[in-house]
Amino acid sequence: MYKKNRLFFLSFIIIHFVALAQSKKNITIHSHNDYEQNIPFWNAFNNDLNSIEVDVFLKDDILYVCHEPNKIKKERTLESLYLLPLEQAIDLQLGHLYNFQLLIDIKSEANTTLDKIVKLLQKHPKLIQNKNITFVISGNQPEVEKYNSYPEYIKFDYQKENQLTAKQWEKVALISSNFKKTSDWSGKGKLPIEECNLVQNIVNKAHSHGKPFRFWGTPDYKRAWKTFIDLGVDIINTDLPYESSKYIRSLSERVFHNTQVSEIYTPTFASDKKNTEVKNVILLIGDGNGLSQISSAVLANGGKLTLTQLQSIGFIKTQSSDDFTTDSAAGATAFSTGQKTYNRAIGLDANQNFIPNITEFLSKKGFNTGCITTDEIIGATPAAFYAHQKDRGMDNEIAADLLKSNLSLFVGGGGKYFDKNALEKVFTLPQKVDDIANVTSQRIGFFLAEGGVNGVINGREDVLAKATKNGLAFLQNKNKPFFIMVEGAQIDSYGHHNNVGGIVSEGIDFDKAITEAIKFADATANTLVIITADHETSGFSIPDGNLKDKVIEGDFTSFDHTATMIPVFAYGPQSQLFTGVYENNEIYSKIIKALGIDKTN
Repeated sequence: MYKKNRLFFLSFIIIHFVALAQSKKNITIHSHNDYEQNIPFWNAFNNDLNSIEVDVFLKDDILYVCHEPNKIKKERTLESLYLLPLEQAIDLQLGHLYNFQLLIDIKSEANTTLDKIVKLLQKHPKLIQNKNITFVISGNQPEVEKYNSYPEYIKFDYQKENQLTAKQWEKVALISSNFKKTSDWSGKGKLPIEECNLVQNIVNKAHSHGKPFRFWGTPDYKRAWKTFIDLGVDIINTDLPYESSKYIRSLSERVFHNTQVSEIYTPTFASDKKNTEVKNVILLIGDGNGLSQISSAVLANGGKLTLTQLQSIGFIKTQSSDDFTTDSAAGATAFSTGQKTYNRAIGLDANQNFIPNITEFLSKKGFNTGCITTDEIIGATPAAFYAHQKDRGMDNEIAADLLKSNLSLFVGGGGKYFDKNALEKVFTLPQKVDDIANVTSQRIGFFLAEGGVNGVINGREDVLAKATKNGLAFLQNKNKPFFIMVEGAQIDSYGHHNNVGGIVSEGIDFDKAITEAIKFADATANTLVIITADHETSGFSIPDGNLKDKVIEGDFTSFDHTATMIPVFAYGPQSQLFTGVYENNEIYSKIIKALGIDKTN
């Protein structure tokens, strides 16, 4: 897994808070019938809702919170449930009051009730003098001709077709309408285009008066919230304060407009699934790259990847020996040794015993071997192909193992972990990634960075694809069979941060490396390519998007790995061995079988 550096964290934090600030500025979430919540006011306020609705009924000169007089409870008044808590929030400097509105829905006679509301509010100067708070009258209202007779802090929720004077419009805080008069849409599936147009016209009319717009009587689901936001509805009506706030406030972070392109390569399939000799093996691992991550890259790339052209497809189960979900160390060790192990183990079995990995085994059979990654080269996944340590965090020990390894080639970040003089005694270190192909030395290494490697969204260019292309050329020039592991590491990193743009852009970048591998397989006819992942990260899903505009909306259930099965794609001779459903450690034995090598020798 990619080791996060300070720059990565800083950029993530800046993006997070800028997006949050933008969502707060542009979208009002309205707690409909808030008094029916288990904890009125505080539930909505704590979840960052900036509009709260309360029904009031005037009886015996007291403003009770209820819908009708037979449901009056003496202790539930407008003052006790809303005005005093709002005052307390100000005194204690709790939450964020930004364009906050208390929408008071009058259920008793309009004029006398509103007069009582004004009289009550005058007892709370801290509220009526606060420029961030507006009191909006809805439900039963006085005639529009009386609007301007009320104090400045009193505004109105306008729901009629009448034309108002300019001065009367100044007293209108918002325009509202009953959604059920426009559509019977349930909020599931797409809103029909005809009804989209109707909604858009209603919103546009409200905006022509310079006022925000709200529907009530709306479906209360994620798709509905997103649909109304996309259609320009300014105030989202909800009975689900926590769920709506969590979804809407994170929406700007989770919608990604892709600009990366992986040019699709169509394989010849001349050697695919043939029972012919396999000379070379390319194993590509997209760290954290589950089916939804792959799907997001496909959809953001116009509906295709080179990866999705392949025909031999299977699934692996990823559990480690000690946990329901694997980490990258145990997952990569299963690939590299054929044995499941405990999480954090590098090249050791479940009892912490040394087990040879595939690069060591194949080196004895006359193979050259290599590792390429967008992680630091001592990261868990590449380390599992050359190192043996009890814990993935043993950086110095893992770095020492690289010097003792049989690798012919390595490319990755993490130069700071190595003594350059000691390293140059073992590996030639070219200056540029494009030089790799032409190096005549037997062993080479190339550092993409001293520490962690930048992500694509932070400016990294096609270095993974270039390293793959040049690394394959280097190995081919040695005129020996080879095994190479290529890792697209940062799909996982961005999954841990629930960063949709990072996941999509790294997935597309990974496909560029896959393209180089498939082209090489077609050119040689004796190369087997396997593409998979060690695990899925973040419980990623794709609730919405736009193929034409390459827009992806992502959502998450976790900040960590999940246990979902992982797809395996294979191409070239013997690729059919990788179909079906099996354990992750069987990747190793299938590779050895495809090579026609006796594992016992």
